[in-house]
Amino acid sequence: MKVIFRVDASVRMGTGHLLRCLTLAESLQERGVQVRFICREHSGNLIALLRQKAIPVTTLPAPGMNDMVSAEDYAVWLGMTQAEDAEQTIEALNGEKPEWLVVDHYGLDAEWEQRMRPYVSKLMVIDDLANRFHDCDILLDQNYSSEGERRYAELVPETCKLLVGPLYALLRPEYAMYRKILRGRDGRVKKVLVFFGGSDPHNMTGKAIDALSHPTLKHLGVDVVVGANNPHRKTIEQQILHRPLTTLYNTRSHLADLMSQADFAIGAGGVTTLERMCLGLPTVVVSIAENQIHSCIALHSTHYIDYLGCQDKVDVFSLANKVFHMIDNPCQLIEMSLAGQALVDGYGADIVNGVLVGYRE
Repeated sequence: MKVIFRVDASVRMGTGHLLRCLTLAESLQERGVQVRFICREHSGNLIALLRQKAIPVTTLPAPGMNDMVSAEDYAVWLGMTQAEDAEQTIEALNGEKPEWLVVDHYGLDAEWEQRMRPYVSKLMVIDDLANRFHDCDILLDQNYSSEGERRYAELVPETCKLLVGPLYALLRPEYAMYRKILRGRDGRVKKVLVFFGGSDPHNMTGKAIDALSHPTLKHLGVDVVVGANNPHRKTIEQQILHRPLTTLYNTRSHLADLMSQADFAIGAGGVTTLERMCLGLPTVVVSIAENQIHSCIALHSTHYIDYLGCQDKVDVFSLANKVFHMIDNPCQLIEMSLAGQALVDGYGADIVNGVLVGYRE
């Protein structure tokens, strides 16, 4: 069986799409499935990471347009029309007809998928926007939503199998492993984890460090993780030099160890939120992209996270005040920890893997 992934990473679109596909690909490889990636050479791509892991990857040429046009204009993420991308993807298939083509890209929809149909056996879409039509056999949306499958009722064929919710979260296996040996959380906060994804273009990491540098919070240990495409690294390094008990970490294959050691976190929405919930790590979340807002609001309304708002509405003062509030409410932290663990168990990749391998039309 062969599965091919069409997914990109860049400074603008971040790294999350490719990393969740990588998690699924490695899970499939454990079952003996052959995998290959087709990725465009955007600025900030993770093609080198795939090659480092000995995963076959076929590259598509970088687009001619500026990679920093707009972080939220999904239609231009491709840097070309869907027809042009489909033509190049078909060429990259090189006559090979995989059992599954998995596409994870906000710039692609039913137009592209219909062009690809004759060249693949089955097609799976990974999405969480629910804002466009898809022509696929399976659609995966791992995010939490109050509407559940209803979000996609009018957007996919009637025959499409929907995999919706954190049960299907594509988390690396280390999260399930650390979950088994996780210490009980008692609501006391001694160590804080700060991570705002692979890019963090507006430097929420820096704001969080400033907030945690308040005189009454300087006793807290702080672990800061800087993503591969973070453009503010030098500024962050200088901040950390002036804050005691603070450790800087580079991009890592997973954060399960740091999350299990922390008592509290400040971070972005997206898949990292699901990772923290899997390990029962209470979190103040700031959305750093439009696609994170819907899920953050839903999780906040059901008390799984404490959502502070969008990055352009959150300042150092509001962050510090929220940290004060959380530290003063250990019972709330314990409840948040237990609720998160109940929602996300860490085995989503295995479940999705099984669905793909065992799929029957």
